[in-house]
Amino acid sequence: MFPIGAIAMVYVTDEKFQNLIDESVATLPQNHIDHLKNVAILYEYDPTPEQRVRLSLSNYQTLFGLYEGIPLAKRQGVTKLLPDKITIFKNPICASVNNESELKEQIRHTLWHEVAHYYGLDHDKIRELEN
Repeated sequence: MFPIGAIAMVYVTDEKFQNLIDESVATLPQNHIDHLKNVAILYEYDPTPEQRVRLSLSNYQTLFGLYEGIPLAKRQGVTKLLPDKITIFKNPICASVNNESELKEQIRHTLWHEVAHYYGLDHDKIRELEN
């Protein structure tokens, strides 16, 4: 969750944003990519009102990304599940960066964060790994 109201905003086409996501997927460690099964990675412009309510976001908070599904660590061998979904939110990310280089890095970081949730890591463990 991040405060809304960043100073700058980078504008890119939807095609360019998707390409940056695809490039970011390619930068993740191969062993993490090889084990991503039945996961859709997509983008939306903003979190939906339902997502905002479900996550108890206030008016001044938003998301850069969201993992929706059952983390691998909690599946207990069940394999017949609906696909998990990782959504990267274009508008909040573009509003938080000053240039395309920062945009690319924020997408990569957000994607890594959401993939970590897929593997069952909580925010505390993610922060620990990032430090």
